Amino acid sequence: MCIVCDRIRMIKEGKNPYFVKELETGYVVMGDHQHFKGYALLLYKEHVRELHELQPEIRNKFLEEMALTGEAVFRAFAPEKMNYELLGNGDVHMHWHLFPRRSGDTPKAGPVWKLPTEEMYADSNRPSAEELEDMKKRLGQELDRLSGHV
Repeated sequence: MCIVCDRIRMIKEGKNPYFVKELETGYVVMGDHQHFKGYALLLYKEHVRELHELQPEIRNKFLEEMALTGEAVFRAFAPEKMNYELLGNGDVHMHWHLFPRRSGDTPKAGPVWKLPTEEMYADSNRPSAEELEDMKKRLGQELDRLSGHV
């Protein structure tokens, strides 16, 4: 089974604790691990592998919502820089990684993937229930503000 489809199923069932907000083309969730404080993802609603598989109007909306989510992450968590990635080599369901970046967050300047996997995904980088709720609230408020729902 596709892990992203499974996460979306959990959102629909009200069982995904990382869920922040539903947008027109996808679901915004906080990352399970928070080495990069405020790390969030935008999961495309349908199981699609590539951007070019979308109709232009839908693709443009998905890209617009990714940019909106990135700006909301930036406003909510005040990083120095944002990194945006749509990879799909492991999980082939389209999803954006939105990484808030700060000086010294990796051993050498460069992409987040330069950080050793065992460090990025260490249990110590899992947010507590209280931290997760705070992050979801902050990001949700910025998403609402930017999308005109406040």
